[in-house]
Amino acid sequence: MSDPAAATNDPTPAEGVVEGEVTENVNETAETPEAPEAPDTTPETVSETVSETAPETAPETAPETAPETAPETAETPETSPETSIETPKPAAPKPSGLPKPSPLRRPTPAVPAAEAAPVVAPPALDAAAVSAAETFGRVDDEGTVFVREAAGERAVGQFPGVTPSEAMSLYVRRYLDLAAKVSLFETRLSSADLSVKEIDQTLAKLGEETAEPAAVGDLDGLRSRVEALGTVAAERRAALEEARAAAKAEAVAARTAIVEAAEKVAGTDPQRMQWRPAGEELRTLLDSWKEAQRSGPRIDRATEESLWKRFSHARTAFDRERRHYFAELEQRNSSAKAAKEQLVAEAEALAASNDWGATAGAFRDLMTRWKAAGRAARRDDDALWARFRAAQDSFFAARDEENAAVDAEYAENLTVKEAILVDAEALVPVKDLAAAKAALRGIQERWEAAGKVPRGDVQRVEGRLRAVEQAVRDAEQAQWVRSNPETRARAEGAAAQLESAIEGLEGELAAAQAKGDKRKVEELETALAARRSWLEQVVRAAEDSRG
Repeated sequence: MSDPAAATNDPTPAEGVVEGEVTENVNETAETPEAPEAPDTTPETVSETVSETAPETAPETAPETAPETAPETAETPETSPETSIETPKPAAPKPSGLPKPSPLRRPTPAVPAAEAAPVVAPPALDAAAVSAAETFGRVDDEGTVFVREAAGERAVGQFPGVTPSEAMSLYVRRYLDLAAKVSLFETRLSSADLSVKEIDQTLAKLGEETAEPAAVGDLDGLRSRVEALGTVAAERRAALEEARAAAKAEAVAARTAIVEAAEKVAGTDPQRMQWRPAGEELRTLLDSWKEAQRSGPRIDRATEESLWKRFSHARTAFDRERRHYFAELEQRNSSAKAAKEQLVAEAEALAASNDWGATAGAFRDLMTRWKAAGRAARRDDDALWARFRAAQDSFFAARDEENAAVDAEYAENLTVKEAILVDAEALVPVKDLAAAKAALRGIQERWEAAGKVPRGDVQRVEGRLRAVEQAVRDAEQAQWVRSNPETRARAEGAAAQLESAIEGLEGELAAAQAKGDKRKVEELETALAARRSWLEQVVRAAEDSRG
């Protein structure tokens, strides 16, 4: 509440003061002698002092009294309890128990009226709300303000020396401010994202403020609204608790998923583990844990500690297995490096050899041993392989150069052998076995006399000659089979048996035809046709065996 503006040293009243707007001291303080001069107080200052009283503040002093407007300054006696105006404050249940009025404050040093702080008018009130609130109060002749409640009438303060409407306006404003607080909390409770603590604190404060407020209005209805808010707040509190429990369960599930993912990584077989991606995954999981701990919903300490122990154990197990794996890998790499250094030394010793066949076989054995030695560290393995490959390439390059010279020398022999092959392939197919055999013997003698051919053509030309030789052998084998005495004897015996069987079937067929047995005739005709076909084949085989 702002202090009243001080009066000027001029004994005349402030400019613009209207007679009757300044309240008069009801105890006629001018009769007391040797009183100090009281400063002039403008009506605007008095109104500001009363109107700026807030409902939640402690009772404030009433406007300081000023003498009626007159040409001369009235004298005011020393302040005494009997001459001061009572400060509005919460009153006792009965008017007789009201506190004594507090003394007037001493005036502040006078300042020029032009330098006084500007007066801010109080906000306008809803006239209908003010009128409705005033119906619950009254003001007696002494300025005591009462409010009617269900429990009876209760004094809320005293404001003498003013009209009943002015005396009641302060307490009506307090009621309207309390009602505005309740309305605001009703709105926030249904729409705002309030915490449980904030709901409980606001509800408790409203309960205290509406218990026995120094206000005039429908206090019973206001308390009923606060009680109803308690029910709504309980529902909202339950909803918030449920949401908090759901968020906590979701947070626990998310943390559990992080832990299970870490345990899955740590439980992978070390021989199948991809250590670098697995390490990156664990680091990502740790960052996710920190982010959930920093910005996610809080979970109970016991659950968090239990999950963290599992997560920490998984990370520790992973680190232990990784160190163990790489220690073994380092040992294997060292062994492989030593073995491959030995192989490289042997390969470099063979690089200058001219024993082409034996050395080529030795290099094949060295390659087999190289593969069985395992891998060394990448840098060492690549360096050793470069040396091994250089020794191998040096040997085979020298061998290829030697073979190229030999192949140039054997090129003429290839031309001779290709001409021989033309004569040999003319014997196929074999028509006269004896002539073919004699010609083949001459071709083989010419083939050996022709000499070697280039290495790249050996298999091709040798294969063509072998095909002619095989065709002659096949013709010889076929002729032997046909001229075999045993085969001929078996064929002749089979022919005699078939001829005898055919004669018997012909006799049976004639008898069946004579009887008119069609079914028997058909069976005998079928059997007779089969025997005659077999006989033809046997006779042909016998003729072939005779040559």
